[in-house]
Formats: sequence, structure tokens, C-alpha cells
Amino acid sequence: MDVIAVVGFDQINPFHLSVPCLVFGEEQPSAELPPCEIRVCTPGARPITTTAGFVVDTGHGLDELAGASMVIVPSWPDPERPAPPEIVRAIQGAHENGARIVGLCLGAFVVADTGLLTDRPAATHWKWADVFARRFPDVRLDRESLYVDDGNIVTSAGTTAAIDTCLHLLRSQHGAEIANRVARRLVAPPHRDGGQAQFIEHPLPATGSGDPLAATLQWTIEHLDENLTVDRLATHANMSRRTFTRVFRNSVGTSVAAWIATQRIALAQRLLETTDHTIDRIADRCGFGSAVTMRDQFWRALDTTPSAYRRTFQGPANTHPTNTAVTRESSAAEAANPARTG
Repeated sequence: MDVIAVVGFDQINPFHLSVPCLVFGEEQPSAELPPCEIRVCTPGARPITTTAGFVVDTGHGLDELAGASMVIVPSWPDPERPAPPEIVRAIQGAHENGARIVGLCLGAFVVADTGLLTDRPAATHWKWADVFARRFPDVRLDRESLYVDDGNIVTSAGTTAAIDTCLHLLRSQHGAEIANRVARRLVAPPHRDGGQAQFIEHPLPATGSGDPLAATLQWTIEHLDENLTVDRLATHANMSRRTFTRVFRNSVGTSVAAWIATQRIALAQRLLETTDHTIDRIADRCGFGSAVTMRDQFWRALDTTPSAYRRTFQGPANTHPTNTAVTRESSAAEAANPARTG
């Protein structure tokens, strides 16, 4: 059975402790998922006290990190205080055994205490970014991203970015459709774009709020198959191009083109998982213009090809007959030039 170990400690925030348990926990969204056990592991298997005052007692010790496939460190209570040696050693040992290490919010400080982030990129809560940079000058701090996935080490920005990160991890393991089901159960967006800028200054407006940007974002998602220029979106929002570009970046935390590209990739993932449409048809539906362009963008964004993604998350048992020729043709093309086909 796959084991995900969550590191517990005194004065842990109950919200951060609950996020991985909710996303990866016992209520599995699909019978197709392999069984997974969440274990909250504490020093000496002792009970821990949360910031809300109640006690958590699971009976799992840090020694169990050694057999986990993933180790998640929730937000650390004091960014100025180094993690104790027993936690540091346990995480280092799990990493040596091949576990994926995840630091949520200020949990990135604990991961950095292990030395595993040296000369690697990392994210943390924007409010404590200067402290992180001072304590860990050898870590390449990303002050913008909601989370940074650097392969076997993943770190996140603050608070609700922990949900984004765990959904991203679930998506990378089991596909967008499964992650979307969990997101709906949590009443959370399955994927948020942009960076921490949207939370530092101007919160992203909610759909239905009456904000013209919110309405334009929703309209854009519904018209991804069309030619979506900045001028067209600015006109829809009833703003000048200059004003729209400034408001968009301040609210979303990224450029218009980057946001649209991410939305198109997300839609393509869902269609590859849930339909038998050909690659050409999906490319057209998502607004890529051609299958070649879609393959290029898929490769850059996900380090895989559309047909390989479909085989991974749809599986041969669910591959429809109309897909067979496309898959066979794409496989031959991938063998010749994997970075350009899919």
C-alpha cells in the first residue's frame, strides 16, 4: 500500500495538517485509484498540540517516514527557529530512500533545514520570503509562484496554496479528471493560475462578483477555441489595452498569454482523459491552431506528449477504437522526434 507520511509537531496549524489528509485521504474519488494510507508521524510517536489547542495522537513515529513514497511537511510555526535534528534526519532518510519531499507554506523552511534545497528552486509564503532568503541564501527562492515542483522536492506558497500544491501532486499522479473530482468535493478550484501577486495586493475577483475582469476570465475559458488577443479581451472587459494588461497582471500574477496557454493545456488534459477525440480535433477545440503546436506546448508545459499523456491517464482498457490509429501513428512519430510529436 502506498504510504504518504505527514510530519506532525507541536503548535502545528490544523488547517495545514488537514489539507494533505483531505486531498489524499481515505475518501477516495475513484475505485481505480490504488489504495493509499495517510500517516501523521510525530517525534517519538507522541501526541502533538495544535495552535487551536486540541491534541492529535496518531501513534505513528518519524521512523515511518523511511517507508513512505511521499513526505509532506505542513507549515512550520516559527520561521526563525530551525527544525529539530530528529525531524531533519527523518526527512533526509526518506529522501535517500526515494520519497518525494513536500514543504507546504512555511514547511519549506523545514525542507531547507535539511539541506535538500541547496541550489534548487523553492517557494514559500510571501510574508516570510525575506526571512527565507536570509536564512537560506543558497536556495533559489521563487517569490512569485504558488508552488514550485522540482521533481522529487515540491514547495508551496502560503495557506490555500497548500491545496493547490496537493491537487497538483494528485493531478501529476492520477490525472486531471481525478484531481478535478477531489477539487469539487473540497469546493475548491481544480487549478489556479498566476502567482502570489494576486494575494499580496489585489485578490482575484470571483466569477459573478460584477468585476469586469472576472467576467472576461470566464468568457475566455468558454472561448478557448477562438483567436484570443489582448485587444479582444480588453474590449470585452471594456478597458484600454494598457489598463487591461496592468489590471490582469496585478490580479492574476502572470501575463495574458501565459494564462491562456495554461487554460488551453488544462482543457486538453481533460479532453485527452475523458474523450476519444483525435489529437487534431482536441488541438482545434483548445485553440492551439494545429496538432504540432499543441504537441510543442504540451512538451514544454508537462514534459510529455498528448498521446503519452492519454495512455497514462486513460489507459489501454479505456482507449476507444477510434483512437487506435491515432495512438499508433503518434507513437511512431514520438519515437522519431519525442519533443515535437504526441
